[in-house]
Amino acid sequence: MSPTPREVLQSIRREFAPADGSNRLIAPIEQGTAPLAVLGELAAQQHHVITSDRRSFLLLATRCSDSPVGGYFSRLADGESRALTALAAFTAGCGREAATGPGHEPLAGCQTYPNYLAWLALNGDPIAVVLALSANFADWGTSCAITARALRRRYGFSDASCAFFDFFAVPAPELEDEALSVITAGGLTPERIALGRRYARLLQHYELLFWNTLADQVPGLA
Repeated sequence: MSPTPREVLQSIRREFAPADGSNRLIAPIEQGTAPLAVLGELAAQQHHVITSDRRSFLLLATRCSDSPVGGYFSRLADGESRALTALAAFTAGCGREAATGPGHEPLAGCQTYPNYLAWLALNGDPIAVVLALSANFADWGTSCAITARALRRRYGFSDASCAFFDFFAVPAPELEDEALSVITAGGLTPERIALGRRYARLLQHYELLFWNTLADQVPGLA
């Protein structure tokens, strides 16, 4: 009997769940020992990530405009727009300006994730991309939840300054249900499962690279 889309998704999540301690920045943030300058760099790098990911989702939505998965990607793009608005308050809370001008340089390790997502937007199988993204979102949400709590407890950030992380930290079962619905409608073949696993493995690796590139800027962690 073939596994259901939910069973496949859960299996991929278990397989590529990050090991404890693999994200080297989360513990310093949780303990309040990550310098404010590193948090500011996180904000600046996220500005590049969010603007790129939004365009990637819009491209995927265009590629799939005649199918339900197109609406799913369009909603993800809308979410990135809301996140970008919330990011401004976090950036200001870190004493930084938004990384919109030529004076700020993207860090290669932080931008590998959005670069790969842009590749997927052009070349990936859309159903397999949905599967991979759904598997990755849970770990990203957990990291954001930890960060939001620490910003309030350790750094004294306001609710408005934490809204960016709150946005991703809150579980969205309706979004996962929609993802599973479009996966079911599109058909989950063995080939797509294999591609979804590949995409998820790389996305998870590149997300850890984002955090750990910033961790290298924390004194004593490099």
